[in-house]
This record gives sequence, structure tokens and C-alpha cells, in this order.
Amino acid sequence: MALGKVTLFLTLVGAVLAQHDRVNIGGLFHDAERMEELAFRYAAEVVNSDESFMVSSDENVLMNYKLVPLPEQVVDNNSFLVANKVCTLLFTGVAGIFGPTSGETAETVQSICDTMDVPHIETRWDIRQRRHALSVNLYPHPATLSKVFVEMVKKWGWTSFTIIYEDADGLIRLNELLKMYEPKTNTITIRQLDPESTDHRETLRIIKKSGEENFVLDCSIDHLYEILTQAQQVGLMSDEHSYIITSLDFHTLDLETFQHGGSNITGVRLISPEDELVTSTVSQWVEWIHGLDEEGEVEVEVEVEPETLRVSTALMYDAVFLFAKALQQAEGLGLIVEPLDCESDKNWIHGTNLINFMKDGQNSFKGLTGMIQFDNEGFRSNLLLDIVELSLSGLQKVGTWNSTEGLNLTRIPELKAPFVGDDTLANKTLVVLTAISEPYGFKKLSNTALKGNDRYEGFGIDLIHEISLMLNFNYTFEIQWDNAYGSYNNTTMQWSGMLRKIMDGEADLAITDLSITSEREGVVDFTMPFMNLGISILYKKPEPETGDLFSFMKPFSRVVWAYMFSVYVGVSVLLYLMGRFSPYEWTNPYPCIENPEELENQFSLKNSLWFTIGSLMQQGSEIAPIAVSTRMVAGIWWFFTLIMVSSYTANLAAFLTVENIIPPFEDVKGLANQNEIKYGAKGAGATYSFFRAILVHTCASPMTPIQSADSTDPLYQKMFQYMTKNEKQVFVTNNTAGRDKVLKEKYAYIMESTSIEYFTERYCDLKQVNGLLDNKGYGIAMKKNSPYRNLMTTAVLKLQESGKITELKDKWWKQERGGGACKRTCSSICLEEEWKTIQEKLPLLQLTQIQPRSPNHRQSGLLIE
Repeated sequence: MALGKVTLFLTLVGAVLAQHDRVNIGGLFHDAERMEELAFRYAAEVVNSDESFMVSSDENVLMNYKLVPLPEQVVDNNSFLVANKVCTLLFTGVAGIFGPTSGETAETVQSICDTMDVPHIETRWDIRQRRHALSVNLYPHPATLSKVFVEMVKKWGWTSFTIIYEDADGLIRLNELLKMYEPKTNTITIRQLDPESTDHRETLRIIKKSGEENFVLDCSIDHLYEILTQAQQVGLMSDEHSYIITSLDFHTLDLETFQHGGSNITGVRLISPEDELVTSTVSQWVEWIHGLDEEGEVEVEVEVEPETLRVSTALMYDAVFLFAKALQQAEGLGLIVEPLDCESDKNWIHGTNLINFMKDGQNSFKGLTGMIQFDNEGFRSNLLLDIVELSLSGLQKVGTWNSTEGLNLTRIPELKAPFVGDDTLANKTLVVLTAISEPYGFKKLSNTALKGNDRYEGFGIDLIHEISLMLNFNYTFEIQWDNAYGSYNNTTMQWSGMLRKIMDGEADLAITDLSITSEREGVVDFTMPFMNLGISILYKKPEPETGDLFSFMKPFSRVVWAYMFSVYVGVSVLLYLMGRFSPYEWTNPYPCIENPEELENQFSLKNSLWFTIGSLMQQGSEIAPIAVSTRMVAGIWWFFTLIMVSSYTANLAAFLTVENIIPPFEDVKGLANQNEIKYGAKGAGATYSFFRAILVHTCASPMTPIQSADSTDPLYQKMFQYMTKNEKQVFVTNNTAGRDKVLKEKYAYIMESTSIEYFTERYCDLKQVNGLLDNKGYGIAMKKNSPYRNLMTTAVLKLQESGKITELKDKWWKQERGGGACKRTCSSICLEEEWKTIQEKLPLLQLTQIQPRSPNHRQSGLLIE
């Protein structure tokens, strides 16, 4: 009997001790935080094991306690459900709550933990300057990180830079940078990316046009790669541009796409993938995850490496060890975890002691994110960050930053990407690719056999010659006989034409009417535009309208004619009635009879109509009013007819002098909304790409086309669909074929405005319709990251400033090869344009009389009196 009582007593004591050994910890995770939840569970497993990576191998982190992780899934931004989850965990009995990462729900959790005196361990970004009493956050404070970027900007010597941010939190994170603004010394530009869109190219194009070269980029790690890709596509990733990336997960991305572009891309990291603790922990963690996978506990495949370990995951691992260290120090306090009810006033008596052990500055250890140490307010102290830079071989550590000593760079000079040659062109021979395209390249007409460069002439040929004289280099021209400038083929996923040869190194330069587009800028470099232009419409001049039987009615509108007819009838009836009422209009038809039986009235209805029409036609009649009333009406009518006849005569002279020309369409909208005239463009050219771009899916690769902002217009989509539907009838191989098609058929050719100007100088039946649909330029193409780009651009700029390019354009547009054949003369069309100009500039001018200067100058001008 005594032995049985002893056994029962020992069993109860063991049960009590076993209950005290179990320490529950709650974790709140969102659906997308699968890795953080696994890190939470694995850290507890490591703490409970005999092999701790944080302490010596001969002791546990905990000797008398066993952590039991209780992960819970919560909904983002739903404070009510999260509060219910927390209360459920507290009722179960937990010694600490980990998470969540959502700012709104975290505030709710913190409020409950403060009330119940339960430690709240966070790993999220938090802007609050003061921590709550029962809170500790392992994430570095934004103000601390902002100081890092300030020191980097100063070290880099940036006096001007642009901050590109994604949301309002980004400006808070970079608050210290904004304080650097000085109107005269430090210029800071702020650009926000559209948070509701994944396509930021339009914003990046605006940034590129500003000429800024230094950027601080603050965005989510999930969007960073796409933003950098789009920046590369619009030409913001050249060797002239420098970036500071603020994301602490910058090192987890595969940046091979950008490491050969020449841009200086620098970031910071909290995790060192080369650290022995990181590599061993990740290795053991992967084995543990594979074990769960075999048991069916992991629903999705999880792969993690030291290089791809995110900060949020590592911080959660370190947070569990921070809690375990504090729990180890509290072993002598007789810590007991009790169930708590959120609706009661009872709180946990050991919570304050436990959180104080965590904040103890002497209680530090090395974790995956470096030294884990806190000040008395719960801010992480003694922080160490690595400064990493993208090089040809990938991310390289170039320095460190710590909260006591600041920035310390140990950069090793990195050789630039290899490129044949250096930055001088003196005495070098370049292969220049061009095409036979009027007026940029012609075959020279000669009676003798020509060789080499002498075989060709044109605007592009002369431009290269002028640049060669400035930079002292030699050149050899090669012809792109198929006139394929270069476009991206979605089937082969390759570029074609001249750009393909430039990319493959078969030619050094390419010059023709080659448009600079963001699509092409992603694979080759261009000089600054030597010619600015846009897309417009080439069509035949409208033929004068032939006269008809009722041409005489054109000086007045139908409404005016209707009013005149109404007034004519009204005045006639008025004269008839007044003639009847007035006794003076009744006369004796027989003068020889003094008292006739009947009197006669001359204003019968027919005579009244005849009198008014005679006055209107300025012919008069034998009828003359006698009474004062009828004479007053007649006088007013005569004055009215004087004004109307004079106005009619003046307008009739104008209509007879200026031929009435009605164009079939006046703008691109009119062209798209009619069905008689076909329209098209050059196949696989820049104009074709302008309309096509909206239907092309944008890919992450820099070799793929990008979407054009212009082509998002439904009108342009409609036009492109029409052209693709009738591609055999409307697409041509070159501009010359398009011009001939316009001359022979009812066809409008959409092309660059400079080529339209060239054709209209030589073919007098052609004209440009509408303004410009877009704005772009022609440039000289060269291989990506070419060292000759700046030299070429400078030469083009000097030629523009000196007027040489304008001189060459006048030569090849207005003089050579039939130029000037259609010099402006005042034909009937010219007179119509002058008349429209007068009406636009002098809208209040009253034209009292417009007539030809003389019978011999009917087509030469107008005389306005």
C-alpha cells in the first residue's frame, strides 16, 4: 500500500514537471509566409535538440524547458480574426507571440499582448520611434537604414539623384535622404511608380528624359527584378547610370541579366551567404524540410540556399533563439506558463521579466542576421550590414557598415566589360552598315566604274563622312540589301536585319532612317538623334471639286437662302396689305372721268411680288409706291437688298477665285473611319511596331519588345487590326513602294514625316495629311556598351550646333536628285491654304470684297479691300 502511494505521488510530480517543461510559443503567419512558418518550427526543433548552432555542442539552449511551436494562419488586414486567433493561443497558454508582418494586424496583436503582459516578438518593418513595453523587433529600424543610404550617397559623391519609390512607406524609409536636399548643392527628384500597374516604362521613360544618372530605388523585392528589367528596356541601365537598392533581400535575386550592362548597382544585405553559420544552418534546415516532405507535412516543394535566404525568414529563426536565450536566463524564476482569458483582468506575471531579458544589452548572440543585440527600448543595436555591388562575376562585397563606425569600403577596382578597342577612334577603320533608302543612301550615278565608298552617296553617307573628319577615323560601307533595319521575331526569339549584325559584331555602326525606340535601345546603343520626326500620313492632293448647276447658291448657306425667301415673301405680302389699306394707293384708272365708279390699286399680290423681286435683282419695275407707308417699306427693302447683294457679290468672287477642294479625310481618325481608301505601312519597320506594340506581350527578357504608350489608343488598335487583316494589300517592303502605291491607287501610306517631306519636294501630287502621331528620332546604332557612343554623340551635337546637319538636309531634300521640283507657288490649293490662314489669324476681319487682282492673275493671289 505504501509503495503504491509513493508511485502515485511520483507520477503526479512527473506530470506536473512535464507540464512545466512544455513552453508553448504562438506564431501568426499569412498564406504567403510559408518559409517563415517553417523557419519558426525548425528553430524550435533546433532549440530543443542537443546540437545547438548558437552555443557549444555540449549544452542545450534550454535544459528544463521544451519549446512547442503553435503556428496559426491569419488573414492579412483582418484585425478581428487575428484578435480571435491571439486570444485562442493565449487561452491555450503561450509564453510569447511571434508575428504577424502586416502593420494593421500587428498593432492589434501588440495591444492584446500589452494588456496580458505576454512578450510580442516582431520581425517586420516598423516606423514607430518607440517600442511598446512588451515588444521587441528584430528588423533594423528605418532611421538606421536610412543613415546607411545617406552615407553611401555622400561617399559616391552624388550631388543630384532621383528617388524612385513604390509606396508612401518608401519615403518614410528614406527620410534622412530627403533631408539632404539643398537647392544649389544637392538636387533630389522624387518619382513614384504606379502601385496599381506592373508596367512602369512610361515613368521610367520620363526619368530617362530628365537626364538623371543616379538613382535610389525603393520597392518590394517581389517587384525589383521586373522594375530593373523595364529600366534596362528603356535604356536606364547603361554604364552612365548608378543605382542604390534599398531592399535587404537584394542579394536573393539572379542578377546575371544586368551584370554585363555597365551600370553600377549597389545594395546592402543583412545576411552573409558565405558565413559558416548561415551555410550550415541552411544545409541542416533543408534536410529537415526534406524529412517533412517524406512524411507528407510539406504540401509544396521548398528549396532554399544561403544565397536565396530572405531576411524575413532569417529574422524569424533568430527571433525564436532570442526568445530561447531569454527563457534560459529566466529558469531560476520558476516560470510557469498559464492559460489566459482575453476577457479577464488576469495577466501573465513572468512576461515583463522575459521581455527584459530579451532587451538586455549584455544578452547578445550571433544569429543568421548577424549579432543579435538590443537596447533598453527594444531597438536592435550593434548592427552590421554588408555593402554589395554587382560586378561581372556577380554580387561582390565591397564594404561594411555598422552602427558605431559607419561606412567602411574595401572596394577592389573592377575591370569593365571587355570591348575591342578603347575610347578613341583615331586611325581606326569602322564597318558602317547602311541601306539603299532615299535620301539616306543612293547608288551613285556615274558613267565610269566606281569602287569602295565612292559607289554610294546620300545624307547618311555625308553625315558619316563629316563625323569621320571630326574623329579622325576611316570607314567602309556595307549595304543591307533587303532593307531590313531590325525587328524582334516572337517565333525565333531573335532580332533580325541591321540590328542583328550590330549585335553580332559584323558591323560597328548602322546609319539610315533607323528610328530610336525603347525596344531597339534594349539591345543596341544609339547616339543622340541627328534628326527628329514623327509618324504621319502620305496621300495624294485632293482634286478640285467640279462645278454644278447650283454653284451660284454656294456664297450663302441654305439657312440664309431660307431666311431671304421668307423675308421676300413677307415684304411682298406687307406691301400688298398696306397698298390695300392706304387710300393713296387707290388711283383713278381713267383721268378723263372725275368720279369713276371703280378705283384701281397697283399693289396686287402679283405686282407686290414682282416689285420686291425686281428690287432684289436690282432691275426695278414700272410700279412705284405712292403712299408714305408703302414708300417707307420699299426704302427699307431697297437698303436690305443693297447689303445682301454686296455680300453675295463679294462671296461669289471668292468662290469663283478659290477652287473648292474637299479632302477625303483630314486626320488619322477620318482615315480610320472610312472604307474607300486603303492604308498601310512598311512591314516590320518602326511604324509597324508603333501600331503592333499593344498586342505584344511584354516579357522579362531585355531582348523582347515592350509596349508602346501610344498604341494603347483604341484608334491605333483598330488601324493595326485592319492592316494585319489586309496585310497582303496594305504592307509594302520599302518607302519607295509605298510612294508608288499612293500615286497609283486609293491608298494612304503611313510613314516618317521626314520621308514624306522628301517625297512632297519631288512629287507635286503628294502631300502630308494630319500632324505627327508620335515623336521620335533617327540615330546611329552601335553595339551595346560601345566605348564610341559618347564620341559619336558629341560629334553629332557639334554638327547640329554648327548647322551642318541642316545644310546636309537642305542639300538632299531640296536640291539633289530632283529636289525643289515642287517649290511653293500660289496655285488654287495654295490660295485655299492662304485663305484658311487668314481666317485663323484674323477671325474678326470683315471681308467686304474679295476679288482677283486682275483677269491675268486669277491663280496668283488675292486682293482684300
